[in-house]
Amino acid sequence: MSKLLINIIKRRGGRREEYGLLSGYTGIVCNLLLCVAKFVVGSVTGAISVTADAVNNLTDSGVNIVTIAGTKLANKPVDKEHPFGHGRAEYISALIVAMSIFLMCFELFKSSVQKIIHPEDVRYSRIYILILALAVCVKLWMAFFNKKLFSLTDNLNLKAVMKDSLNDCVATGATIAVLVLSGVYGIKWVDGVTGCAVAVFVLLSGVEVIKDILPALLGQPPSKDVTDRIESIILSDELILGVHDLILHNYGPGRTIASAHAEVPSDTDLTAAHEAIDRAEQKIMKELGINICIHTDPVAVNDSEFEKYKTLTEILISEYNADFTFHDFRLTESGGKKVIAFDLVTPFEYESAKEQIKNDITRIYSEKLPNTELSINIEHSFTEQ
Repeated sequence: MSKLLINIIKRRGGRREEYGLLSGYTGIVCNLLLCVAKFVVGSVTGAISVTADAVNNLTDSGVNIVTIAGTKLANKPVDKEHPFGHGRAEYISALIVAMSIFLMCFELFKSSVQKIIHPEDVRYSRIYILILALAVCVKLWMAFFNKKLFSLTDNLNLKAVMKDSLNDCVATGATIAVLVLSGVYGIKWVDGVTGCAVAVFVLLSGVEVIKDILPALLGQPPSKDVTDRIESIILSDELILGVHDLILHNYGPGRTIASAHAEVPSDTDLTAAHEAIDRAEQKIMKELGINICIHTDPVAVNDSEFEKYKTLTEILISEYNADFTFHDFRLTESGGKKVIAFDLVTPFEYESAKEQIKNDITRIYSEKLPNTELSINIEHSFTEQ
């Protein structure tokens, strides 16, 4: 069934939006059918865990509607109010899905505690077990289906729905255990206790979903594969000597804005440097779909004194901390002294020690190169290291 549905979308062009809509519409149909079946079973048996599971399926239908709405909104074209598009709506709708998981957890826990305090008899029937077992099979298929769609699209909504479906499998499996233990062996308290255990499991699952979504909302470093490819494209032109300060801003799937600094020889013709940068920007856009603006940094070449102090700086920085790097190295003269300036890049764990690092390196230069003045700016990288 999964292959059939996916192939239908592929034959229509396989647009990312359509996979999200397919997940939403399929989920609504499945969840409504499961809701009706479980509500009937829960009403007849009196099992609160079964009835709660039915309500959860109804909630899941609402979640699928949110997925559809988020997918449609995320694919709206740019407009005056949203010049970078609406792509982040996908992250917001995924966050709503996560909130629905927490709501389910709260309601299930509350009902389960009431069942522990006031236990009731649960009626056992093989037909009820069969219906719930079929429900587990349906939810397992939905989890597999959404996992497959997520692998094709990286749509966080689909990953959240996949985990929600797995939660339902656990919850429904627990209700089957409740029916057996309560109905066959007469253990009344097991219904409420099992419900509490399932609520804890659902809570942990909801936390995992939130952990997947928040980095995309708050901002996270791009993958190393992407940054390496961008740098490779920029450096493929012989006029460009180096690249640094690469920053990528994510405005939703397929909507990335970037900036970088490219080092070119200071004696290069300005027009030639501009053309090299243009070629790199166009190639990055064509290959990666990333709109990038590249700043040009002039670098002195064939200057023995410049190379001497740059090499000395490489040695001193490496001896101080091999994890540190630098760029934008400049050498000027003022008041009879050489003025050395550069940007020092440190790992994030040194963020709180910037002042100490600056003092240490300044002291080292005053000892090793007494006829120099030092001007450094300490920063961290915006990409994975």
